[in-house]
Amino acid sequence: MEQYWMPKKQDFKNLRLCLDNYLADFLFIRDCGGVREDGKYSAQGKTKIREDLTDKTLDFKKDKSGLYMLIDSAEVFHFSLKNYYKGFSLAYERIEPTDDGIGRMVILSHGINPYDPALPEPQRSFLRNVWDDHLIEIYFKGRVNLKFHSWWEKPDWKYWTIDKPGNIEGAILKSRMEQGKEDF
Repeated sequence: MEQYWMPKKQDFKNLRLCLDNYLADFLFIRDCGGVREDGKYSAQGKTKIREDLTDKTLDFKKDKSGLYMLIDSAEVFHFSLKNYYKGFSLAYERIEPTDDGIGRMVILSHGINPYDPALPEPQRSFLRNVWDDHLIEIYFKGRVNLKFHSWWEKPDWKYWTIDKPGNIEGAILKSRMEQGKEDF
């Protein structure tokens, strides 16, 4: 899976765009390991939320005390946002067809054009972040659109933002124009 990084200052705008414009189908939250209640250390994270969102609505509310994740308007998890270092990343799950019908997951490096016509369309998109030593992943059916935001580190590391559905062609053209080259 390739990942596309987003600037931290855009996180809640990107989260709102995703939840308002794309179909969230799964929510996963786990801690990142560490010292447990019994005093023992565990490198493996403990699952806190593993929720199928079929026929449910995922939302969030943010105030001075942090961010609340809501399912059908009920609070399911609270992040204080006291330990919050990086922005979201978006990963695509792309499956390349194989002769046996099972398919093979496409694993790509950084600097890849998310709209490369040689790649299969994403089957799922994963919006990820780590807040308060907890990994949050929100899964969406199909492609969540991206558009170029800015350079993180040229020539391969870019920041992206979420784009609304239907804006793909405009995003591709705008990205090429902003980057001053035909190929990204």
